[in-house]
Amino acid sequence: MIDSHIHCDSRSFEDYRKMAVSGVSTAITCAYYPYKFTNSTTLLDHFRRIREFEKERALKNGLKLEVALGIHPSNIIDNYVPVFDELKKLIHNKEIIAIGEIGIDSGGAEEEKFFKNQLLLADEEKFKAIVHTPRKNKLETLKRIKEIVLENINPKLVVIDHINLNVIAEVVDENFQLGITVQPEKMDVSEAIAIFKNYGCDKKMLNSDVSYMRSDILSVPKTANEMKIQGFKEKDIEKVSSSNAKEFFSI
Repeated sequence: MIDSHIHCDSRSFEDYRKMAVSGVSTAITCAYYPYKFTNSTTLLDHFRRIREFEKERALKNGLKLEVALGIHPSNIIDNYVPVFDELKKLIHNKEIIAIGEIGIDSGGAEEEKFFKNQLLLADEEKFKAIVHTPRKNKLETLKRIKEIVLENINPKLVVIDHINLNVIAEVVDENFQLGITVQPEKMDVSEAIAIFKNYGCDKKMLNSDVSYMRSDILSVPKTANEMKIQGFKEKDIEKVSSSNAKEFFSI
């Protein structure tokens, strides 16, 4: 199985082992920190920790860690040029698989500027982007996110993440991939399964979004197991728990 969105630096060594033992062979970790960085150097150090230390820490437990890096809307900094330069280098060196997570959280001109510029970089490089949607004002913000994405990047390069039953109708007919986050603070297993029953399993990928908040590192295998209990076809369980992410990210 593939957990398509986590924040690895928030988790313990033992959590990596539990994920691997439960059948999660690969996880995609995204850049995010729960407080504002003071400058580009500290943000770049965060990137380096994920790429170097965390990948090795996961591997010691049998978990392959793929990396997405970008400027989260909560981590906007003043001097962002060195960060964009680093992202370009990492893309060219094939050290990351996506720009992410990026998006809009509280809203406003500054968040939108950073979001657009990173989408433009991804589009220019024909590179994948993982897009955050917020907990608050979700539908209203999602509509704005959709507008910006469609204006600035090929939608086939984009995952719109943290989609739930209340907002999925806004994006399900677009060419985006949709991240289905099963997490105590966002959505439970039953709601995720309702999405798959009502909207199918194509262009959707499960994730736990484990982070510094309440999380469940086993939410992907738990959801896959409940789908099996409820009689979903094996190929559909495989799609949302592995193959859709594998094919989209070419991993």
